[in-house]
Amino acid sequence: MKGLAAPIPTTLVTGASASRREAAIAAALAESTPHQHGVSAIILEGLPDGSPVLDASDSLLIARIAPGCLCCAGNLVMRVTLNRLLRQRPTRLLVGVASGEHLGQLRSWLSSAPYDQLLKLTPDRHS
Repeated sequence: MKGLAAPIPTTLVTGASASRREAAIAAALAESTPHQHGVSAIILEGLPDGSPVLDASDSLLIARIAPGCLCCAGNLVMRVTLNRLLRQRPTRLLVGVASGEHLGQLRSWLSSAPYDQLLKLTPDRHS
């Protein structure tokens, strides 16, 4: 029987502006060391305000979801999007969140089963 893969480092990035969240995620990606390279998955809440900072590629999976609370009204959309990305086994996950208001609830949700075995939450970033 195959063992579980190591949990995926997951960072929540907050900020009022979609472009600032994307820029903060791009900076986090640029900070990575060569051994961390692999496929990164990004979930972005909302549409870009202007030209997108990030472009999808073979090593960057990007999913955009409609604005709204990801732990309340957007829970189902978030769960489906997250599950689809996790099937592709990214080496890390970054989630751009418009409001930090329910960040604690979102962190709690991502720390609960089944995600507690799949994700390893890292410190939040603020744009």
